[in-house]
Amino acid sequence: MYWEAVNECMSREQLEQLQLERLQANLLRVYMNVPFYRKRFDELKIDPDSFLSLQDLRKLPFTTKEDLRDSYPYGFFSVPLREIVRLQASSGTTGMPTVVGYTRNDIKAWSNLVARILTAGGVSQSDIVQIAFDYGLFTGALGLHYGAERIGASVIPVSSGNMQRQVKIMKDFKTTVLICTPSFGLMIADAIQEMGINVNSLSLKYGLFGAEQWSEAMRNELENKLKIISTDNYGLSEVMGPGVAGECIERKGLHINEDHFLVEVIDPETLEPVSEGNTGELVITTLTREAMPVIRFRTRDLTSLISEPCSCGRTFRRMSKVIGRTDDMIKIRGINIFPSQIESVLIDIEGTEPHYQIVIERKGAEDNLKVLVEVSETIFFDQIKKQRELVDTIKKRLYNEIGISVDINLVERNILKRFEGKAKRVIDNRRV
Repeated sequence: MYWEAVNECMSREQLEQLQLERLQANLLRVYMNVPFYRKRFDELKIDPDSFLSLQDLRKLPFTTKEDLRDSYPYGFFSVPLREIVRLQASSGTTGMPTVVGYTRNDIKAWSNLVARILTAGGVSQSDIVQIAFDYGLFTGALGLHYGAERIGASVIPVSSGNMQRQVKIMKDFKTTVLICTPSFGLMIADAIQEMGINVNSLSLKYGLFGAEQWSEAMRNELENKLKIISTDNYGLSEVMGPGVAGECIERKGLHINEDHFLVEVIDPETLEPVSEGNTGELVITTLTREAMPVIRFRTRDLTSLISEPCSCGRTFRRMSKVIGRTDDMIKIRGINIFPSQIESVLIDIEGTEPHYQIVIERKGAEDNLKVLVEVSETIFFDQIKKQRELVDTIKKRLYNEIGISVDINLVERNILKRFEGKAKRVIDNRRV
């Protein structure tokens, strides 16, 4: 099922020609209208008219989130403010938020791209879509809202919070599609169980989850608890919002909307491209955005590219699920660790709940990693011997996965703080 079969299934030759034409137009736009790019291009003696190949992209400078923040709020806009019809901002989870703007054409294109992602994930005109993202400056809720309406689906803008209300609406309104973060999806699943509702009595069919990293183990947990087919989707405010990429029902990577975004994967240290299939940092250049085009934006998200054809028939390249961020990576005793590695181990261990927190502390000259793990009530109130056996099992499996010993604290269910937006998994007390 496609939203725009002609575009989503075009040949690579057609696609690359379209990308080049759009890149050339985009470079002229930013040089003429964005002071940051005009200055950088002049410093590097880059002539926007000289780009005759997509390979020339590597000559262009990178753009970072710090660059956008330094131009707060409107320094990266390439159109007059009177042409901006909407202002939104990134969530600002790692610092000052970045302001983003949209023209009328941007909103139309954005809605269309999200419609592609939703359609690939199984959503159709006949669905009832419950959006449990927070409605505000964050781009996730409204981006997905407009895309669902573009398809013709019925949209419930319930926003986040109040688990019992989420479940009641889901039951009464006969929701068929749930859209939220994966961690919030698990909170809803827990509420369904606590309210004594048989999940099979609900109308849920699909779940589209994004805005945070999540493992295949968490996907299995969501699908088992909610009885749905779940797909991943990817986007970020700085380049548009949701709709950059998304899984189809085959779930073998996220199809990138390459007619609107040029993507690269680079080594975050050398800044050189990595070979296909190898993990690196995703870099995105917008091709059609009017209000705020960005060139070679360093997302900090770690992924890999997949070019082999997908059985769904779409010809766009795919990206693997994001495994983490360069700025979320934990370095302990010389070893790089991502929260997703710890999550994948915990979810596979019987008796643990899908909620955990990583605490890093410095003891003397050595860093220490502690993981707080929620466990079921039967485990928490069970014999000390069984608790010790569970702790030993977790320690052993984590050591095999990440290569260092970890302290484990078992905590009672619902003790760890829940987050309605992006889950905060890591507390690094070394900086305090």
